[in-house]
Amino acid sequence: MAVSKRIRTDLALETTERFKEENTEIRGVEIQEDYDEEKDVRTTVVRIVTENGAKAMGRPQGTYITIEAPDLSVPDEDYHREISEEISKHLKQLIDLKKEKSILVVGLGNAGITADALGPHVVENLRMTRHIIREYGLRGIDHEKMHRVSGIVPGVMAQTGMETAEIIQGVVAETKPDVVVAIDALAARSVRRLNRTIQITDTGIHPGSGVGNHRNGLTEDNLQVKVIGIGVPTVVDAATIVHDSMAHLLDALEEAEQKEFLEEMIAPNLYSMFVTPKDVDETVKYLSFTISEGLNTAFGEA
Repeated sequence: MAVSKRIRTDLALETTERFKEENTEIRGVEIQEDYDEEKDVRTTVVRIVTENGAKAMGRPQGTYITIEAPDLSVPDEDYHREISEEISKHLKQLIDLKKEKSILVVGLGNAGITADALGPHVVENLRMTRHIIREYGLRGIDHEKMHRVSGIVPGVMAQTGMETAEIIQGVVAETKPDVVVAIDALAARSVRRLNRTIQITDTGIHPGSGVGNHRNGLTEDNLQVKVIGIGVPTVVDAATIVHDSMAHLLDALEEAEQKEFLEEMIAPNLYSMFVTPKDVDETVKYLSFTISEGLNTAFGEA
């Protein structure tokens, strides 16, 4: 559907759904889904295993793990703790944490804009250990083995005059981490996934790509170390809302007529506008704490 292709999404899962809607087979892409009825958590693993699959998906080869949790925006500590454990479990699958690692966590985004402040808030809640271990050794924190965790909030180019990738390349060159974990706010195709979905990928992250601000990516190719990307969709394309609302009204039309009508009705400027829920400030606080606890749990001990 032409309109759907123009609507932006950072979620690999939503890209696969578009192919399903069009009854198109995606070769070179493996999809595995698991639903935990007790927790009401659905986990979908999308693996892009060939170059053809990457081209069809418009994403690099690698693993994309999507955790859908409807109550993520609700202040339920027990529920959020369970999601933190899920995040920790998946991180351990993507990173070999059996041996001590040096891990740099990058909080992407603009702390002054609530919908874009997820990354900075996650870094605020992290337990940093690199400086303590360097100063006092593991005995100083009463552990035999522990990963060296450090973090940085590089800001955005309008604040620094520098590409985020330039800043992180400098930090990586100086501190030499084994792994970089980049946290960022994402854009979704579906309103129901706003603030209720977490994507974890081993392909890195491209700051601003979901809202059309294409910056140099934080990837293994660019940084020369493994990069894990973690994101939550906090905004949705305004055209999505119009599209979905009109589609319900047009169910009676033939599919081809519906596509043509929607293409004509949705104003081009809507594709550059993004919408976020009114309670996003509180929700981002919950989500950032949930993600940071997942990282703290995963990186607590080697």
